[in-house]
Amino acid sequence: MSDSTADSTTGTATGSTTGKLSLPSLTAMVVGSMVGAGIFNLPGRFATATGPFGAIIAWLIAGTGMYMLARVFQALAEKRPDIDSGVFAYAKAGFGDYMGFLSAFGYWLGSCLGNVFYWVLIGSTLGFFFPDLFGDGSTIIAIVVSLVGIWSFHFMILRGVEQATFVNSVVTVAKIVPLIVAILAFVFFFNYSQFAENFFGGVDMPEKTLVAQVRDTMLITVFVFLGIEGASVYSRFAKTRADVGKATILGFVGVTGLMVAVTLLPYATAPRAAIAGVQNPSLAGALELVVGHWGAVLISIGVLISVLGAYLAWSLICAEVLFAAARSSDMPKLFAAQNANRVPANALWLTNIVVSLFVISTYWSRDAFNFMLDMTSVTALLPYLLVAGYGILLARSGVGYETTPEQRGRDHVFAWIAAIYTLIMFVAAGLKYVLLVAVLFVPGTILYFWARREQNARIFTPAELIVFAVTLIAGGVGLYGLLTGIITP
Repeated sequence: MSDSTADSTTGTATGSTTGKLSLPSLTAMVVGSMVGAGIFNLPGRFATATGPFGAIIAWLIAGTGMYMLARVFQALAEKRPDIDSGVFAYAKAGFGDYMGFLSAFGYWLGSCLGNVFYWVLIGSTLGFFFPDLFGDGSTIIAIVVSLVGIWSFHFMILRGVEQATFVNSVVTVAKIVPLIVAILAFVFFFNYSQFAENFFGGVDMPEKTLVAQVRDTMLITVFVFLGIEGASVYSRFAKTRADVGKATILGFVGVTGLMVAVTLLPYATAPRAAIAGVQNPSLAGALELVVGHWGAVLISIGVLISVLGAYLAWSLICAEVLFAAARSSDMPKLFAAQNANRVPANALWLTNIVVSLFVISTYWSRDAFNFMLDMTSVTALLPYLLVAGYGILLARSGVGYETTPEQRGRDHVFAWIAAIYTLIMFVAAGLKYVLLVAVLFVPGTILYFWARREQNARIFTPAELIVFAVTLIAGGVGLYGLLTGIITP
């Protein structure tokens, strides 16, 4: 999961104190917003699914799709600067109140699940040092440690403690340095014959088509790109407006290169099956295969500092998503309340109660680590799809393009590609995850009813009623699957 919110907090502060940012500063912010904990888990997740050939195809698809989505966010920020309540506001502007709510709820839920993933990652990383106690991050000890951490951060934030700039700097170094060390080690020990042997999967590759191999990698690619919408946040701080587009491209290409290297280079140092079998975070295990135990220790320490450093800001942003939605009347007014320290306290309480329940639920998951990663990715897809859809509607209408009519056709194409890519990701996720997200959306709609009653507003339009009916049916099927064991988390 990217740490966009952690870094955007710093970006805002920087913008307010120094006024304008240069191209290198903007590019650094884009890089900081995209490099997160997910990158440390690429080698094992890809090696489980495919060899280098399938991985290259997957990155070409993901890179193209996410780049188009980034361009849609950039275009919307330029053409509709009046919409600033959050990603969900684009869904509301284009598709009405209920879709705006589902987008806000999905974005908040994805942020919560991302925080659960952080704690499972912390537990599995500690499992490197204390395997009997922490295991894969879902043991009783790991869950207890996670709950203590969640509520310690909760009460710190309630007192108004925010992530300081120097902490963000430490976090960025902690993320980048181990990655560079790992890449240099993989380059040094590069074995062409090993890479060639792994190219189409190599020894013990499960029998499945190339399409199935690529599909099995797609959710991790969505996950590591989460937060790409943060790139457009910094536009108003740019010395030159054109630098925003350049910084987006430079940052995107740089980070994508980093992720592709972390994915592909391990294939040249060990058999695919060996990489697939390492414990998460898999980059630690993959480096250990090459340089020994110190490599795993280095990556593990980097992961722990990175995740703990970023978690404070992510906890706050989860609450702020609810807070922003409540202020724009998409959530109950209760969540628009702030305490004396200007922290959205009610939103924070609900967020951490939900995160705690999900952390406890990992005890019954067969693979809590990848399950939380996939659920986080799928919940992000609906807000992204609605943003791409609004990009299509806006380019078609011509609103905002009065002075730049020549950009309409280009932006229209970008938005369509982004929408098609997001739909493909839903298909790649599989029916299981779509149904499980629906299970969570159905009770979440209670918050929508609550907010509409507060405003004495009509609950659903006819079209929204159909959307709710489909969500209700999907949630019912998902719940039945969970209760009967047909669907297992």
